[in-house]
Amino acid sequence: MDTSNIYHIIGLMSGTSGDGLDMAHCRFVFDQKWSFNIIEATTVAFPDELGKRLSQAHLLSGEELCLLDREFGTWMGEKVHEFCKTYQLGPDAVASHGHTVFHQPQKRLTTQIGCGWSIMQACGLPVINDFRTKDVLLGGQGAPLAPVGDHYLFEDYDFCLNLGGIANISMISEGKRKAFDTSPFNLLLNHFAAKKGLPYDDQGKLAKSGKLIPKLLDQLNSLPYYKQKGAKSLGREDIANSFLPLLENEKTPSEDILATLIRHYAEQIGKVVLAHNTKSTSKILITGGGAYNQFFIKELSDKLGNKGLAIVPEREIIDFKEALIFAFLGVLKLRKQANSLASVTGASRNSCGGTHYRPDLIS
Repeated sequence: MDTSNIYHIIGLMSGTSGDGLDMAHCRFVFDQKWSFNIIEATTVAFPDELGKRLSQAHLLSGEELCLLDREFGTWMGEKVHEFCKTYQLGPDAVASHGHTVFHQPQKRLTTQIGCGWSIMQACGLPVINDFRTKDVLLGGQGAPLAPVGDHYLFEDYDFCLNLGGIANISMISEGKRKAFDTSPFNLLLNHFAAKKGLPYDDQGKLAKSGKLIPKLLDQLNSLPYYKQKGAKSLGREDIANSFLPLLENEKTPSEDILATLIRHYAEQIGKVVLAHNTKSTSKILITGGGAYNQFFIKELSDKLGNKGLAIVPEREIIDFKEALIFAFLGVLKLRKQANSLASVTGASRNSCGGTHYRPDLIS
């Protein structure tokens, strides 16, 4: 086989949930179609102080944010160096999503921190990051980007649903790959679990013990975001401005709010699947931290009935699919091939996004 079609890339994912840094060393092979293996993968928790600063990054001054950008990049680079040393890895490059601070594509603005130069300096490897900016400047949402990976790496599934801080879904519709954010997810679930002194709602047990709040459910389902058609995405700003005011206004136990959120998510995601379903029973791949929320999986399955089969894969794919896909976006960048689809983001054209930092260019 032509070795020029084999790539070893480390994908880094720091999601909006703020759990930690996912690292996946992946092997990709192109032979008529793409195949992959996750060779090693791990999640590194953020140090308490760093995690706190990341969670509040949108509130920092310009100077403080610039400093955090550099420090976070250095920290990620150090973790990559340790990862490679521990498992004796020699990847071709590192592809990093970064930590989203601002996402307002209507203003041509999206900001993910984690300086590429700093990552490269700390790990000594070529680095590709800033995958969203080019698409946003082409009029797109800059998100979601995972559907490129869904299209080439997970084509056996009719729908790919990722349940991270924000839930997004990908599918083929009218002959094209389409995708968008369907609703918030762990950002809000974790917020209300924290009010009970827990980092997250383990398996959805808190939500299962709660009672539905019908009025709140109606208010959530009536939010303007759900009336938007075509390419669309959610940012932390939308959560703070549209969702949290409704939820924080409820003077009811967190369990009841969690129960209502789960029903809301199931209704919104179920509506999308049923609207785009073209088979008697569609296969839905479910990944991200929300895949462990058994109460949600049941609610979604009930909503879909026999029209959809919710498939929760092995833990490696649940936990590291996003890191895997950003590694794949890095491969496409190296090959100078499109890694952002206009049919998904609403941009004026497909594009090859990302900034490539190379140690050999340092003089």
